[in-house]
Amino acid sequence: MQSVAQAVERLDALAATDTVDVLARAFAAAGHELALVGGPVRDAFLGRPVTDLDFTTDARPDAVLAIVEPLASSTWDVGRQFGTIAAMVRGEQVEITTYRSDVYDGETRKPEVTFGDTIEADLLRRDFTVNAMALRLPQRELVDVHGGVEDLLAQRLATPQAARVSFRDDPLRMMRAARFTAQLGFTVSEDVRDAMTDLADSIENISAERVRDELVKLLDTDDPVEGIRLLVDSGIAERILPELPAMKLEIDEHHHHKDVYEHSLTVLTQAIGYEAERHPGDAPDTVLRLAALLHDIGKPATRKLEPGGAVSFHHHDLVGSKLAKKRLRALRFDNDTIASVSRLIELHLRFFGYTEGAWTDAAVRRYVRDAGDQLERLHELTRSDVTTRNRRKADRLGFAYDDLEARIAVLAEQEELDSMRPDLSGDDIMRILGIPPGRAVGEAYRFLLEARMDEGPLGPEDAEARLRTWWATRDA
Repeated sequence: MQSVAQAVERLDALAATDTVDVLARAFAAAGHELALVGGPVRDAFLGRPVTDLDFTTDARPDAVLAIVEPLASSTWDVGRQFGTIAAMVRGEQVEITTYRSDVYDGETRKPEVTFGDTIEADLLRRDFTVNAMALRLPQRELVDVHGGVEDLLAQRLATPQAARVSFRDDPLRMMRAARFTAQLGFTVSEDVRDAMTDLADSIENISAERVRDELVKLLDTDDPVEGIRLLVDSGIAERILPELPAMKLEIDEHHHHKDVYEHSLTVLTQAIGYEAERHPGDAPDTVLRLAALLHDIGKPATRKLEPGGAVSFHHHDLVGSKLAKKRLRALRFDNDTIASVSRLIELHLRFFGYTEGAWTDAAVRRYVRDAGDQLERLHELTRSDVTTRNRRKADRLGFAYDDLEARIAVLAEQEELDSMRPDLSGDDIMRILGIPPGRAVGEAYRFLLEARMDEGPLGPEDAEARLRTWWATRDA
């Protein structure tokens, strides 16, 4: 958090940049107001990089276009009905939105947009006080009518109007509260927390696509755990991702097992750490983070209390994979994400058999083959899944996985493991056996692939001889 004096200096510097200055002068010359609003102002106080330039103005959309077009290399309409025009000015993307005063009829989620005349009324409609500050241009005057600076200093999320009113207007703001909790490291006000709990059901009025997008934004923060806790504690997760709170299993005095919910949050945190370590500077890996968070969602359905106080979760990997696939489809995730996450969950236990006895080269090949293009993520997920406090056990698992990765690397170098295929192609099989395309070709291909897995490369001549022997005896 910057001091107020430092924030003022940053705002002055921002206002003096070429893009902001040229727009401020152009709107003033046209007789219209202009102000930087929301994120850029908030981030100046927080000392965070300013990545978006969002403006608000009393000019209507047509007037905005008339002012901006001579200055811009391109302009586009991102929501003219909502008063927003985007443009590329001096190499920077900007969005300029007319003052608004949204009115909700209580029947639908879409507001009736009414353009406003004052910046004060426009700020009232915004989600949180820390996002309801503006820098009036070219005067460089801070407009903060809802106590945003005080809330920034207190690291608190509060709403410009009563939280219940704000969240009834747009229930997705409750998920944004969770995201900002994680992104900014803030806590929510008591009013916000109570409203989230009381209005949790209203999140079901939001489209699955908007819920998905906000969930991804939360997961893609540097440390999403506190935001996830807020969604679970408020009851919102029960409506959008019920498998998550379901992992808070009761533990009785006779049967003890690891807290599945807390374990999953720890795995998520560790996966983000491995992600940063192995791919520094890359964009957040949403697939890995989803898999880490959901990898044990099959445990509630498979929990069995065994004699002597033990608890088992047999096949929770397979059950969890199916549950994840169903939930991600309901949230309208794309097919590639659904397939990748469900596959990682299905395979996340496979490695633990490695510590029980040495794997043959064939077993290592199958591990790589089954992981396919998810192998790198499977490495990170499996390592993240070690949350034991027993240092000796953790070291043993870590050394075992180091060994597995080393063996994969050696085999890959020796055998081009990444492109695992039989020694003969489908065309070769049809030519050698004199058969047309069909099921028999697939069976032959799988036979040769298994031989390749078990023994490594055979060579075309040996592969052909084995194929002919297999074909001659397959119906015997």
